[in-house]
Amino acid sequence: MENQSYLKIGRAAEIADIRQRRIYRFLEILPAALSWLTLFLVIFLSWLVPVFTAIFIIAFDVYWFFKTIFLSLHMRSAFSKMKANLKKNWLSELETVHVGSKDLLGCHWRDIYHLVILPMYQETFEVVRTSFESLIKINYPLDKLIVVLAIEERGGEAAALTAAAIEKEFGGEFFKFLIIKHPADIAGEIPGKGSNETWAIKEAKNKVIDELKIPYEKIIVSVFDVDTITHHNYFGRLTHAYLSSGKPLRSSFQPIPLFINNIWQAPAFARIFAFSTTFWQMIQQSRPERLITFSSQSIGFKPLSEIGFWQTNVVSEDSRIFWQALLHFDGDWQTAPLFFPVYMDANVATTFWQTVKNQYKQIQRWAYGVENNSYFLYGFSKNKNISKGKKWRLGFTMVEGAHSLATNALIIFMLGWLPTVIGGGKFSETLLSYNLPYITRLIMTFAMVGLIFTAVIAINLLPPRPPKYGQFKYILMVIQWLLLPANMILFGSMPALDAQTRLALGKYLGFWNTPKVRK
Repeated sequence: MENQSYLKIGRAAEIADIRQRRIYRFLEILPAALSWLTLFLVIFLSWLVPVFTAIFIIAFDVYWFFKTIFLSLHMRSAFSKMKANLKKNWLSELETVHVGSKDLLGCHWRDIYHLVILPMYQETFEVVRTSFESLIKINYPLDKLIVVLAIEERGGEAAALTAAAIEKEFGGEFFKFLIIKHPADIAGEIPGKGSNETWAIKEAKNKVIDELKIPYEKIIVSVFDVDTITHHNYFGRLTHAYLSSGKPLRSSFQPIPLFINNIWQAPAFARIFAFSTTFWQMIQQSRPERLITFSSQSIGFKPLSEIGFWQTNVVSEDSRIFWQALLHFDGDWQTAPLFFPVYMDANVATTFWQTVKNQYKQIQRWAYGVENNSYFLYGFSKNKNISKGKKWRLGFTMVEGAHSLATNALIIFMLGWLPTVIGGGKFSETLLSYNLPYITRLIMTFAMVGLIFTAVIAINLLPPRPPKYGQFKYILMVIQWLLLPANMILFGSMPALDAQTRLALGKYLGFWNTPKVRK
């Protein structure tokens, strides 16, 4: 393989060298192998050595109890920082910002342009219009925004008509507004966000950026899902973070996604998942060494162009871009937390059961981000300029994270009683066998007390209650958290195992676009 050609790999079959292909294929199989082996061993050892397994399960539950406390503290810290940031007028803060990097010396905030890309498939005019309404209300000069509505040829005439209506209403509000259509059936591409975004940004580069000779380092790219509602101070906060950063050209900038645009319309299980995703992103913002780009995000145009933009042959382009940058720049890359929100849709469909199906498929697609593990582990073996410490730390964090998502809820909530049921023999007559279900239940009950804090934050994040919903809906927003154990299994472990197994079997997923419905 040519030097750095590994940076564009999407899957093992793309590697010509047989030995290298087998190595990459092994890494694709590894996540599912670890997850299924763990579940098999828990079951097998519950029968073979039930005493040992029972002690392990108790210890594992205790570990999760303390981990829950630890993560709750991080979430509380991030929530406090986000609230503090929301109170600031970031446009005023920009007047006194200190430029933190020599790469931007002499750069004033008014020199910065924002290239905003909104990839669209078949979303309704109402959904897209709401996003643009938020953009024109921002507390930031609109003549510094280059906005691209990136539509798909596969979206058909309806998508083109929606885009035209958006242009008619909002096209004159920004410095530049472009509608860019991504052609269908380009060889080597996976139809989806990554290929659409890359096509759109290359067109914007040719038609606007290079044409006007705008310096690349003075452009910040923000990629938003088309349902994203932008807080009026977001671009002020982002510009401040970019200018004050010590490494603006070696950083991605990650907001906190709040999936609350239509949260009042969502069923309980979808609300739990929406809030859980937000809370996890909050926790990661407090641990920037673990923070990977996710969903709506921002990045400097200069490093993005040096990387070659988003890969067009992967599903999880939002997180893949982090690994592309990390490998391209020899480990010199970070995700900078903004502690600032963007607002997005929870999963809502036209019927309850369609929402169940859509929610499962959305989580399956997100869990398919495990495809990145084989990519960066293989890349680590090729790139000798990244420190071994960084490789081990990031590698363990991501492998353990994928493994935990697929297995931990099953071990905690379903397999804790196994030694009692299948241990048999003398174990069934022991005091440990009798007390195991009660011990594990007690530990998990204490752990679930943390849900009170979680519910309080969730209530504080809610948008105003629509008039058609009564006060009782607030009570439901609290007691819904009792469904968390079932949610963690049905909309956590199961789709994660599904995604990992498909990757291991070579049944590669394509990009599935989550339908956006507002009632």
